[in-house]
Amino acid sequence: MDNELIVERSWWKRNWKWSLPTSIVLILFVLGILFTATIDRNLTDIAQAYSEHSLYEKAIEKAQTNTRVLDVIGTIEPMDQLAILEGNVIYSNHNKTVAISVRIKGSKGKGKMDITAVKNGKEWKYQKISIRIKEPKEEIQILKDTITTVTSKSPF
Repeated sequence: MDNELIVERSWWKRNWKWSLPTSIVLILFVLGILFTATIDRNLTDIAQAYSEHSLYEKAIEKAQTNTRVLDVIGTIEPMDQLAILEGNVIYSNHNKTVAISVRIKGSKGKGKMDITAVKNGKEWKYQKISIRIKEPKEEIQILKDTITTVTSKSPF
């Protein structure tokens, strides 16, 4: 009789060929679900932002009245639809509050416009409008902590 000790391989060594790919697929699946939920919410916000033309137009009109904006950026061009896509739009409070950051372009330069507003009925009340500029690095406050009312002109 032979007294050899039989050493069994560990669980990982016996099952790595199927457990590793399965684990990777499960992790990717969970990340995909989380990523999709985030993308769907962002797409909904962006789609709603497209219909809020008066929100942007009135904010640009207010920015045009600021002398510092006119000195640094110049006359601001009308916002194109691609600027909304490239920007950041977040609706909250059952779509009654919005925080937007979009690029703007003027005759002398460019920057980012940040808008925070609350909707009361069909009117937007601005809480904050500011423009951020890279060169020179500066933030121009157009409107801060005061409320201005704008009526929404939605085509729907």
